[in-house]
Amino acid sequence: MSVISVSHLDKSYGKVHALRDVSFEVDEAEVFGVVGPDGAGKSTLFNILTTLLLPDSGDAAVLGLDVRTRYLEIRKHIGYLPGTFSLYPDLTVEENLVFFATMYQSSIKENMPLIASIWSQIEPFKKRFAGKLSGGMKQKLALCCALIHKPVLLFLDEPTTGVDPVSRKEFWEILRSIKQQGISVMVSTPYMDEATLCDRIALMQDGRIMRMDTPKNIVRDFNGHLVTLQTPDIFQLLKVMEHYTAHCTFYPYGENLHVIFYEPLEKVIPEFEAFLQQNNITHGEIEQIEPNIEDCFIEIVKGN
Repeated sequence: MSVISVSHLDKSYGKVHALRDVSFEVDEAEVFGVVGPDGAGKSTLFNILTTLLLPDSGDAAVLGLDVRTRYLEIRKHIGYLPGTFSLYPDLTVEENLVFFATMYQSSIKENMPLIASIWSQIEPFKKRFAGKLSGGMKQKLALCCALIHKPVLLFLDEPTTGVDPVSRKEFWEILRSIKQQGISVMVSTPYMDEATLCDRIALMQDGRIMRMDTPKNIVRDFNGHLVTLQTPDIFQLLKVMEHYTAHCTFYPYGENLHVIFYEPLEKVIPEFEAFLQQNNITHGEIEQIEPNIEDCFIEIVKGN
């Protein structure tokens, strides 16, 4: 059963086309990830699905309810954690939770089992003003407030942006426990490593969904042969690569250069090594490696 159904959704802000013919469905009790860089259209999509924004054209239904006409009913059954901290910084942790429970006419006592594992981490700070919490604690409090009315569906727009690696890991462990309680989750992220933690993902760029599948299938269908090499001067290498004529895709990856070749490596690697030597590029061993989601995203985007 689909908890979200989107068909040919479009949205523009003047000359900026934020969403372009977006269609997809999210299944019940699924963690569905929308993955893409800033400006891809993720927040616009979330704002439409959470009934904060109207689309220009196309259809969208949440829990079987049209986002244009049934928005009040939708809001009763969803939880939403926006991309920016939206709680009241001059209220304490406890006061924020009580406020949101009251707004939803919900019982903290009855729904405490749903948030117990999260609340146990922030309860020692319940008298602290929300604005004084660390980034990770703010997101945990916001998640508690989004869950306090026991929603059927949870929307999380870039919940781990600006959060330290340990808190990011803890946050995703919390999401897995939420899914086990039968709550469907739609989450957006610019972090490619988080994509592997979702059941299915949609890779977005320039308002379009470029590919949608399980992370495993996307990696399996990688088109080409990926190699990596390290160099002490990555910037000079990038300039040189602009004049490389072989059919390939290249991009920096930390101190390394990743190159996707579309011909057999036994043919192109000797030619590539000769090109580097001709341009006086000092480099380490050229190694073939397995692609990750980020490599797949770049290959899909540049291939389109």
